[in-house]
Amino acid sequence: MRLISRRGALAAPLMAFLFAKLPGKAFAQAAKPADTEWRHYAADLANTRYSPLDQINGSNFSNLEVAWRLKSDNFGPRPEYQFESTPLVIKGVLYTTIGSRRAVVAADAATGEVLWVHREDEGQRAARAPRRLSGRGLSYWTDGKEERLLYVTIGYQLVALDPKTGQRIPTFGQGGIVDLKKDFDQDIDPLADVGLHATPCVAKDVVIIGAAHTAGNVPRTRKNVKGYVRGFDVRTGKRLWIFHTIPLKGEFGYDTWEDGTENIGNGGVWCQISVDEELNLAYLGVELPTGDTVGLYRRGDGLFGESIVAVDLHTGERKWHYQTVHHGLWDYDIPCAPILVDIPVRGKIVKALAQPSKQSFLYVLNRETGKPIWPIPEKRVPKGDVPGEWYAPTQPTPSKPPAYDRQGFGEDDLIDFTPELKAEALRLVKNYRMGPMWTPPTVATPEGTWGTLTMPNLTGGTNWPGGSYDPESKIVYVYSKTEADVMMAVKNTNPAQSDFEYVNVRSIPAERDGFKAGVLRVQGLPLVKPPWGRLTAIDLTKGDIKWQVAHGDTPDEVKNHPALKGLNIPRTGRPGSLIGPLTTKSLVIIGEAGFATTPNGQRGAMLRAYDKATGEEKGAVYMPAPQSGAPMTYMLNGQQYIVLAVGGGNYSGELIAYRLPPA
Repeated sequence: MRLISRRGALAAPLMAFLFAKLPGKAFAQAAKPADTEWRHYAADLANTRYSPLDQINGSNFSNLEVAWRLKSDNFGPRPEYQFESTPLVIKGVLYTTIGSRRAVVAADAATGEVLWVHREDEGQRAARAPRRLSGRGLSYWTDGKEERLLYVTIGYQLVALDPKTGQRIPTFGQGGIVDLKKDFDQDIDPLADVGLHATPCVAKDVVIIGAAHTAGNVPRTRKNVKGYVRGFDVRTGKRLWIFHTIPLKGEFGYDTWEDGTENIGNGGVWCQISVDEELNLAYLGVELPTGDTVGLYRRGDGLFGESIVAVDLHTGERKWHYQTVHHGLWDYDIPCAPILVDIPVRGKIVKALAQPSKQSFLYVLNRETGKPIWPIPEKRVPKGDVPGEWYAPTQPTPSKPPAYDRQGFGEDDLIDFTPELKAEALRLVKNYRMGPMWTPPTVATPEGTWGTLTMPNLTGGTNWPGGSYDPESKIVYVYSKTEADVMMAVKNTNPAQSDFEYVNVRSIPAERDGFKAGVLRVQGLPLVKPPWGRLTAIDLTKGDIKWQVAHGDTPDEVKNHPALKGLNIPRTGRPGSLIGPLTTKSLVIIGEAGFATTPNGQRGAMLRAYDKATGEEKGAVYMPAPQSGAPMTYMLNGQQYIVLAVGGGNYSGELIAYRLPPA
């Protein structure tokens, strides 16, 4: 039956001949698919999150059943509710970080049975770390003889493990550990504000490590740790190079800082890193310098903030850079790895990269030179009113592909299910500033403007899960959410809170009804009209959007809202920042954000599959909680598995593996 379904109907005599002539064992071996692996966080160093497997397809996706589950509860001192790991599978063994202590677990990829566990006890170093819990996974390296797993602990240490035993590699660093708070070209405290959620990037014989800090909406100090990027020898742990994401005096880019860089921090690479081994280039996505939405102490464009930087894999030397935001004030740092793509441009195949973004632009650049594939003109943008702030006069705005989600904010964006809801939304926003993309935060006072309504909001658009790519059709698939934030600058009256004169805050004491930051709602409903979550297919042969669908069922609070009783509301999609797609031979697979009542009446979310050519939904299966880590897939013992992390709310994180029922 499997041969018929895959190859078309065969004549009955031929089938009889095959079964008569082939011994049962030989026939089973001939039909059994080869095992496959998932060796990198996003499938490969190009971060495509693509697999050509097709045993699970549109005709059978809804038949998937749970093969095994791995709960995170017992891998740390307390349960973990934001479980973001994407596991690896090598030689039939699944490896993941898991739990509130960021343990490393090896499990049988067919059954989920735990084979070994490794953990580091870091005391206060972990308790005071800015990036806690299990992180996003780990990395694998082999030269065909040696092999090792590498991960970064909560306390910012790089650890090398033997994949067979889970024991540290004694010849790596000091007893298997490299202290990442040392050899950092800056003096920092052992408890300093620096860590990492992303996995190490391992290419050839180099391990590349970025840096992350506490979110900077209300930065404590502009002199925070600088988020430099380093390369280490994969065998010894020796530092090979360092790239100063905030340039030192005399280095390239220093002159873009009008006040110098000596008292500026952050500027790390907290997202995944891509590598082209043929070009010997690593692609770094750099975040903002200190102050996600206030730039009082970093006047100027500020390289390499919010830039894609290509560096030599073995030396760290900058080869090119492209800044996506000048002097950022919107927290639009680069959240995910660029996807490396080979696409036709004017009759020839060009090595390119496609960078999803919080601002819902897909920046497409030549990855050899950094030059845009399609023009990205500098567009004049509005100015703000924060005293002492520096405003970039223009921002780069791609001409192609078009933005894949709504940008800027105006009255046409307000919820409009009924005239009454629209009228209430208009009253709610009348004291806030609205405007096109790149409208900056404004000073908020009870007597004046209460801040700026900004869309996409601080978390995007697209966030760290990024997108996926189909190398056959040259299409990028990306999830985005449609949600607005109030972004404001208020006078800082608490020097212990921050050394910034003005700060942006999520909530402040209401001196007047409605005077608040964050996400505004209308009778418990989103301020903006749907769709609130969408999946978009972007054709890189043309720079066009091929299709776009609302992703995620309509939330319960909309279905059951008394003001909407009797209305026929199409599927709205659901907003979330923790979901990203997997692409296979025929499908785009992605889970929902947020809890809801599923079609079978259970609380949870659905894992959905779409036809990758048309966007038509082909099937869905139940998950007990929303997707919280991007999915992966592999073939083992003749069966294809899809594995992803779920969790959130009061449901602690777990890995769930799906497969088709046994034949």
